[in-house]
Amino acid sequence: MAEAARKVSLLKPFDVDQINIKQDAYFVNAFLIDLPLNATPDHVWQDVFEQKWKSSRHMWDRKIFVIGSKLRLVTPADDFESKLSWVEKIIEETNKTIDEYLLGLQQDEERRIKAEVQKQTAWEEKARVEMIKDILRRKSS
Repeated sequence: MAEAARKVSLLKPFDVDQINIKQDAYFVNAFLIDLPLNATPDHVWQDVFEQKWKSSRHMWDRKIFVIGSKLRLVTPADDFESKLSWVEKIIEETNKTIDEYLLGLQQDEERRIKAEVQKQTAWEEKARVEMIKDILRRKSS
């Protein structure tokens, strides 16, 4: 059975003084920026998010990781505003995919229920047919 998932977004408004920003120890000119999320993402959301950002044409100059209820962006400081917009776009695309995934789960459940109802209806019809046959057998003997 497929697992339910939920959408996640950047926590807004954020308290800029609470956002951890520091120079990256491994990449020259890069910074680690921890962006707060409104919830800790489940693994379905994380898998979709990772797929979305890795397929982005902007991947080459930035990396992003889910750490608990934060996104850690590793990037140079130049043109940071467009990079923040990129993060928001990736989150939006992820949430759209989660919506589609949840719709698929709902449709699967509806199909399962419909099949169960059809099975039950067929069984009840067969039982009624057998009841009629029993009555006919008794009356014809």
